[in-house]
Amino acid sequence: MDGAAEQVRRPRWHRSAVLAALMLAAFTFNTAENLPIGLLELIAESLRVSVPAVGLLVTGYGVTVAVASVPLAHVMRGVARRHVLTALLAALVVSSVVAALATSYGLLLAARLLTALAQALFWAVMGPVAVGLFAPEVRGRVIGALSVAGSLALVLGVPAGTWLGRREGWPVPIAVPAALGFVSLVTIASLLPTSRPDEEQAAYGTRPDARRFRTVLAAGTLAATGAFAGFTYIVKFLGDVSGFSPSAVGVLLVVFGVACLAGVTVTGAVLDRFPQAALSTAVATQAVGMLGLYAAGTHPVAAVVFLVLMGGALGPVFMTAQNAMLQCAPGRTDIALAANSGSYNAGIAAGAALGGLVLRLADVRGTFLTGGLLTVGACAVLLGARVLRCGPTSAGRRRVGEEGRAGG
Repeated sequence: MDGAAEQVRRPRWHRSAVLAALMLAAFTFNTAENLPIGLLELIAESLRVSVPAVGLLVTGYGVTVAVASVPLAHVMRGVARRHVLTALLAALVVSSVVAALATSYGLLLAARLLTALAQALFWAVMGPVAVGLFAPEVRGRVIGALSVAGSLALVLGVPAGTWLGRREGWPVPIAVPAALGFVSLVTIASLLPTSRPDEEQAAYGTRPDARRFRTVLAAGTLAATGAFAGFTYIVKFLGDVSGFSPSAVGVLLVVFGVACLAGVTVTGAVLDRFPQAALSTAVATQAVGMLGLYAAGTHPVAAVVFLVLMGGALGPVFMTAQNAMLQCAPGRTDIALAANSGSYNAGIAAGAALGGLVLRLADVRGTFLTGGLLTVGACAVLLGARVLRCGPTSAGRRRVGEEGRAGG
């Protein structure tokens, strides 16, 4: 019995337990990545460094994921996924403990970069392992479940960590991912079968297409750059442009997170039936949300509406791109997913930098105009590829049909 057959034939509870462990790991990695956002001032004061220096704990994390994803996936492509995942989760546990015990900025930064290296490979490996546990026709729902778990980090993990850090001190929430990661580690090490990566059910794309792979990669990178050109400065926008008080802005950030969670939940339910339309719809919705904020963000009600649209699209853009990679990967899916994750994180870093440049040259509204136009560019990439792919094919089919009718 090969590895793929062995995984699918295992009891449903067994496969569900592994999926739950992967969901918990996704939640934990995303929470660990973003925890410093809510703890910037506490960490800066404790370690006697500037707030921008602490901000590098987030920026450096993203850059590390962007740079390391594909090389790590390539190096580890022949190692059994149970061994890879347990090693990555062990790295998460160790790095979280070291970060919580850190008494210097340098040690904290080193621990964060170790977590980032683990996450860079985790997102490449997790998808094929998770979808390989179940039948191909439910892959979209599996990706949706993983995306919901990842989105919960922004809705639940980071706010809870911020509250706990202010109450007990920043090392406490920084240490929590160690406990959660250990639970995932034990479950995966116990239940995930050991098989060769190239024998897994989702090791290769279901419909390999190098052109579509490049299209999705380009569109996803543009969308990520556009999203974070504006979202990085959303607090300033809501305060300066929309006129919300600091307490109201805090509530709106929670609303944004809930919209993101709702978006991935709804998209996950329809992803198996409409995979291509789901990606295009998510990117188009993000464009409408960002351009709407630019055009009507001075009106509080309109600002809330367009903020919800943007939030509802942010998670689904990455999720639908990941799902597309499982279909169109021209080679191994882990390499394709690593490329997608790396390019998305590169887009995040580029978007934040571009938004900062626009902010200095214009104003905060300009960041959303820039981000919206970049997202429109992502829509154009998807539409152009579809026209190029479908136009000649449709014409060819018409010619064949006409010849058939003439011959009849």
